[in-house]
Amino acid sequence: MKTDLKFDFIVDKDDNTLTVEREFAAKRQLVWDCHTKAELLDRWFAPKPLTAKTRSMDFSEGGHWHYAMVTPEGQEYWSRLDYQTIRPIDNYTALDGFSDDTGALNPDMPRANWDVTFSDHSGHTIVRTVVTYTSADDLEKVIAMGMKEGMTSTMERLDELLLTLAV
Repeated sequence: MKTDLKFDFIVDKDDNTLTVEREFAAKRQLVWDCHTKAELLDRWFAPKPLTAKTRSMDFSEGGHWHYAMVTPEGQEYWSRLDYQTIRPIDNYTALDGFSDDTGALNPDMPRANWDVTFSDHSGHTIVRTVVTYTSADDLEKVIAMGMKEGMTSTMERLDELLLTLAV
């Protein structure tokens, strides 16, 4: 990660939220595309050394993204993101949850509301993601699973991809 790019990871245990605010050295449309197109998500949306693999994606209100994070040994960790609202290149909201390979949600794992906002900042883009969990226990569970480290590595991957896509 370029140390001059903003990266905040804020845990609010009173509201059961994680707020991740990250700056990217690219225009908003390109950063939006990287968050909303399966062929681009598959190139960055997993912490190293894992990779992402899309099973299905319908980026529309009421649609979903069903994907796996895959270890180098081939073990798959499936998730599902159900899109609620979409305001192109500004914001989307979604419900995120762990699933199986068919897309059925795992009721034993935390589910969260994601509110993702994209804004311009001096030729760069700020992505602000507020993740809200239903309980303090769910928030603690994802923190213990390495959410901060995973997000950090994943955002660095997006930095690397943006360098190859920037015009």
